[in-house]
Amino acid sequence: METRVGIGYDIHRLVEGRKLIIGGVQIPYIRGLLGHTDADVLLHAITDALLGAIGGSDIGELFPDTDPRYRDADSSLLLKEVLSMAGKKGYAIINVDTIIIAEEPKLSSFKHLIQRKVAGILEIVPECVNIKAKTNEGLGDLGQKKAIAVFASVSIGRGDGK
Repeated sequence: METRVGIGYDIHRLVEGRKLIIGGVQIPYIRGLLGHTDADVLLHAITDALLGAIGGSDIGELFPDTDPRYRDADSSLLLKEVLSMAGKKGYAIINVDTIIIAEEPKLSSFKHLIQRKVAGILEIVPECVNIKAKTNEGLGDLGQKKAIAVFASVSIGRGDGK
């Protein structure tokens, strides 16, 4: 079986007047993430990682913030489009591993819900999606509660190994 790995990263500023959506799940919080789409930082990082694994471009090139079609777009639809691209090339997702870096809100009680939601979007079992939440120990913009960032790794495979 041919296997490939992609790495993704995204960061969005926390602002008043926006919903906080992480992994397709609305998280109750006093601020949300600023972005052209729904600013789902987790799905954006996973999308970029999947694009990297299939040898695609990046999320900003594929879904530019200058295109009004993506204004307030549901990021799960963008990820599903990239998943379809991977499928057309014969690839299937093996594993997704992520790290969400947020001082607040605390995400531990949402991790399993996010895991199941992401697995559903990607059409894989939840055990193949790992969601980790870390703080930035008070350092930098992340530590000062000004933003949320995510690192993601996606492994894919195709073929039967023969």
